[in-house]
Amino acid sequence: MDMVVEILISACLVIGGIFGFVGSLGLIKLPDPMTRLHAPTKATTLGVGGVLIASMLYFLFLGGGLSFHELLITLFLFLTAPITANFIAKTHLHRNETTKTLPETGTERPWATYESDEARAEAEGKQT
Repeated sequence: MDMVVEILISACLVIGGIFGFVGSLGLIKLPDPMTRLHAPTKATTLGVGGVLIASMLYFLFLGGGLSFHELLITLFLFLTAPITANFIAKTHLHRNETTKTLPETGTERPWATYESDEARAEAEGKQT
């Protein structure tokens, strides 16, 4: 029984880690704020949820009792992250922000974008 529980906990941790990594990578790589909003609210929420579920399973089966702290954190996270993302998206749409109306960044790069030096050089090469 312990081996099955350990495999289940490990699977939850690995799945949570994969979702967390994909959410973080999406936050860096996606080009503008509206597409960038999706990565941390969906993928990273599932990542943290997977780790919290693994913690709940550990304390339930191997730690001696059910821990309600992780359950409350998971419920709070699953309820608040999508609502917060919805509010941010509505505010962005309501204000009708564009890259031209945002303040200067102080660099050549625009707001909320990540672009490697190679991709930028390639794009500049195509424009000329």
